[in-house]
Amino acid sequence: MGMENRKKTDFDRIIDRTHTNSLKWDAYPGDVLPIWVADMDFAVPQPIQDALAHKVEHGVFGYERACREHLETVALRMQKLYGWQVEPNMVLAVPGIVSGFNLAALAACQPGDGMLIQPPVYPHFLKAPGNTGLQQQVAPLTPIREGQTLRYEADMDAFEAAFKQAGIHTGMFLLCNPHNPTGAVYSPNTLTQMAEICLQNDTIICSDEIHSELLLGNTPFTPIATLSPEIAERSITLVAPSKTFNVAGLFCGFAIIPNKDLRSRYQKQSDRLTMHVSSLGLAASEAAFSGACDDWLVDLLAYLTANRDILVDFVRTELPGIRTTVPDATYMAWMDCSQLVEDGTISGSPYKFFLNKGRVALNNGDVFGPGGENFVRFNFACPRERMLEALNRMKNALSG
Repeated sequence: MGMENRKKTDFDRIIDRTHTNSLKWDAYPGDVLPIWVADMDFAVPQPIQDALAHKVEHGVFGYERACREHLETVALRMQKLYGWQVEPNMVLAVPGIVSGFNLAALAACQPGDGMLIQPPVYPHFLKAPGNTGLQQQVAPLTPIREGQTLRYEADMDAFEAAFKQAGIHTGMFLLCNPHNPTGAVYSPNTLTQMAEICLQNDTIICSDEIHSELLLGNTPFTPIATLSPEIAERSITLVAPSKTFNVAGLFCGFAIIPNKDLRSRYQKQSDRLTMHVSSLGLAASEAAFSGACDDWLVDLLAYLTANRDILVDFVRTELPGIRTTVPDATYMAWMDCSQLVEDGTISGSPYKFFLNKGRVALNNGDVFGPGGENFVRFNFACPRERMLEALNRMKNALSG
């Protein structure tokens, strides 16, 4: 259906999520506006609702497993988006991306190996080495500050040096691309440099690409496994519909593993830990990746891109002392409040300041590891009215 002949999705509609057992909405008192957990305040696309309604109407919820049709849908999605030739037997279903990268570490590494991460990064990355008996190795991202905005780059010298930390073999590089919380999307050149260093060090690459369809402003995306057959053979790529189509609570994702031996080891770890995937999650994933929701996604990305631009402009004009990323992907802005702490405007944690003074719940930057101090993460995947209310609460807290 052409864009000019269909009704666009109304993302301005306010949906009451209180008292729904929502982690995002029920964790704080009712007068606090939650702008934290990475799920969206939007209804899922109608084809997903229809697929779930069909399952519920049937009335029987017995055991299921991912069938060939589910795996073919994932493979076809990769072909459609990137021209990536994935065979269905390369795809394994997992209960989610966090489970997926913990499984990857168990499959790829020996006890005592290192796991390399790039902080500041999604908090579960920081927990993964300890969860799997590995040593944490870090290659911090470099912030580039430009007025009231900032962006992040991978420092290749620091990245290469990280493989030698403590004299430990780096068993796995856990890549976050697009990156959470910075919203950066790595270029093919940067990905190639990182992958070549991994190959030289006999290191498996596990790439968390959960945000890869949440691309803002026509940003291109390249899965690291598509760079060369050699890189694909040393890679585990994790994808899911959960962020893009707002079905995170249904816990279903997929690991794409071209190497047969690595895939077998991964499957054995999954079986050992009984990593079953929910039948409703599979139904939602099938509908999400089928292409039936792509018009909705076009509307979503336009709305999120506009929200991002409005947010960045608001920070520039109304929140002096705060820097923000201009994310190329995801729906999170990463806000640097260091100047406000240094000049005494904020005493202590910016997260606590905006919670107590502004009644806005953001994510505390501290939990994203080194480089997250004095930062907050702002989730702008909400109706614009709600986003602006949160920003104005932050402004009023600073001027009050």
